[in-house]
Amino acid sequence: MAATTSKIDDSMPARISSDCPEEIREVLYHAWGHDRSGLKKLLKTTGKATAQDPKTGETPLHAAIRACGPASPDDDGQEEDGSVEEAKDIVHDLFLQGAIWNDVDSNNETPGCLALRLGRKSLYQLCIEAGVRAELLFALMGDYEELSSGSEDGDEEMEVQQDDDEEAPQLVSTEDVEPTVEEPKFIPPDAKEKQVTSEEYLNSKLVYDDAKLVDSDLNGVMMAWETDIMRRSVAALIPDSAPGKRILNIGFGMGIVDGMFAELKPSRHHIIEAHPSVLEHLSKDESKFGPSWEKSGPEEGAFKVHKGKWQDIVPKLLEDGEIYDAIYFDTFGEDYSQLRYFFSECIIGIMDQEGKFSFFNGLGADRKICYDVYTKVVEMQCADASLDVEWEESDVDMSGLEKAGEGEWEGVRRRYWTLDSKPFEGAAVLRYAVGTSNRLQTVLINPKKNTSKSRCPPPMMVATIWNKLTYFTEYRLPICTFMG
Repeated sequence: MAATTSKIDDSMPARISSDCPEEIREVLYHAWGHDRSGLKKLLKTTGKATAQDPKTGETPLHAAIRACGPASPDDDGQEEDGSVEEAKDIVHDLFLQGAIWNDVDSNNETPGCLALRLGRKSLYQLCIEAGVRAELLFALMGDYEELSSGSEDGDEEMEVQQDDDEEAPQLVSTEDVEPTVEEPKFIPPDAKEKQVTSEEYLNSKLVYDDAKLVDSDLNGVMMAWETDIMRRSVAALIPDSAPGKRILNIGFGMGIVDGMFAELKPSRHHIIEAHPSVLEHLSKDESKFGPSWEKSGPEEGAFKVHKGKWQDIVPKLLEDGEIYDAIYFDTFGEDYSQLRYFFSECIIGIMDQEGKFSFFNGLGADRKICYDVYTKVVEMQCADASLDVEWEESDVDMSGLEKAGEGEWEGVRRRYWTLDSKPFEGAAVLRYAVGTSNRLQTVLINPKKNTSKSRCPPPMMVATIWNKLTYFTEYRLPICTFMG
């Protein structure tokens, strides 16, 4: 989560500490001063673009952006001052040399968070573009790792043997070895934040109450404040509220969205749930989706809870020839790669040609730039899977969601949604309008067919595509349909 706009000292003495190592300070000074020629000389040394002040976490990207100061309240983004134009060149050079788009400083701000807070729209856009390029590249690298066959047979069993006649090397006294002094490194504010894995989640004990479902570490698995988002999702998937639809929901949680689906009187309603605590909850007599619900279907198997991981259940549904009109995906403890695998590899086999797919869009929802980056990544990778994406934007009522540990977050370890519906100082994000409609254009870029060595859209190519800005911080509800 990015820092708030108050209580932050953006002056150079506050951000480049007095005890910062000289070689790092030199890079930060050149970036802050927008000295492009001097900085280019320093960037010839590997690692300079990613240097960080060990105390403040200031990177050259932060320094170049921070030096511009806040934008004027009257700035409409059409004409930018000279310092921003200089900073754009510096930021571009830094990204070309491997600067990391989402490194955080001691304020827990990425360079993009900083640009957003200062109202520097074009610099924020550059950070988004870099983030998308990086995420696409990481996704491709992940694909390559999955295809890799690993080491050749016998590699792990190779041993280095020394000839018995060979003289053993003399031992070196530790007194003769100079101890290596490790350079101090910056520790991000959230470095100790525990990441939840699917395995840990499935092995944890869940606790239900009327407002939330939490695991044993007090992570919010599902919460009642999501109800309005779920309602909009159901309306988007089944806009005419027509009965008789075939529905699949992956991830039962508190049963919020399934309750809404059930009200539409579907002809088939399947639920996939893996967590033992949720399955135990579902098996109780008072459960609305227990054994009696399964028996109430129009035919045997029409209403069913599939017990297990969706990765195991979906192939069986494919074998059985199940087809759905509406599919909703809301799992916990899984990263984006699993969602991507689902819409890239599974949707095509289980969704009707006229069907619709959606998911709870909490991707990067604890930091606005991450939310914006994932929006573009999803568009591109859905297009690669022959899916068209429309985004319905709507406000999220932040009443009771403003402060950690209070209101809706009481009894929950961390907030997983921090995107307020009120824009920051001129916050700008990317959007593609098609004509005068509300539909957002899908970016038809297939990174796997790109011929560049990185197999990722080059900076100039991306920059020429993303040229329209608008303002919004609402929830972005994805509605995915087959192209054509």
